[in-house]
Amino acid sequence: MPMDTPLLLRSLTLQPPVQTQPGQMPGPTPGLAYPFNLAVINRLGTLAFEAPVTFLVGENGSGKSTLLEALACACGLPAIGSEGVQRDASLEPARRLADKMRLAWSKRNHRGFFLRAEDFFGYARRLSQMKSEFEQDLRTVDSEYQGRSAYAINLAKMPYRHELGDMQQRYGSGLEHASHGESFLKLFQARFVPEGLYLLDEPEAPLSPVRQLALISMLKQMVEQKAQFIIATHSPILMAYPGAVILSFDGEQIHPVAYNDLEHVQLTRAFLQNPESYLRHL
Repeated sequence: MPMDTPLLLRSLTLQPPVQTQPGQMPGPTPGLAYPFNLAVINRLGTLAFEAPVTFLVGENGSGKSTLLEALACACGLPAIGSEGVQRDASLEPARRLADKMRLAWSKRNHRGFFLRAEDFFGYARRLSQMKSEFEQDLRTVDSEYQGRSAYAINLAKMPYRHELGDMQQRYGSGLEHASHGESFLKLFQARFVPEGLYLLDEPEAPLSPVRQLALISMLKQMVEQKAQFIIATHSPILMAYPGAVILSFDGEQIHPVAYNDLEHVQLTRAFLQNPESYLRHL
């Protein structure tokens, strides 16, 4: 896909690449610790990013989420809903892989974030807890500053009001007051900024088909503002994003695949055309 401006992240290289022995069968490699025993990781070499939106697809366990997590660690991006890429215990294998990565950038500005769908609930709960704590802090000031001047009271309240105002501006009444899908999109609306790099792991999980289309619209708006997205997904709807590069993790090596050649797309299309032919065998 032709691009008017270069991508933020141009490529990643596994250095030094872990080579399989000649003639070795694909699959987990004996003697290597996870994730280096995965065939697609073992044979990674250099992976170039050639479009503003790149989709990583493959069966569960194929390595796509692991590679995305490692990329987040290597980039040092903020992790929404996690303890952070350097502290989250679940990302330890990803950090080992990240230590072996070399990244090539056109422009690095540390904008963007990493998000796993399963981390979102924790993030929404923490925001709600923070809001309650700031509101309690305001009440505490009223109690502790009785008899003080209005100026002193307002000065003491200022940092808590600032934080609550910022949360209101970003998230409105709060992510906890919307449905899961609505709050997920609200998070993206609040946190997407121009020229950011966004690593998303299965963002379709809480989204209805209609809201997946809304997310595609958001991606298009942000790409026009020079943002870049690398997304691990199972969603045929998201993968239809025009001009996206789709990289398959099924097989011995990561390889590009056309949308209409994807098993996800072919199976979904065949099922919708004739669901009875599948369901009658259940």
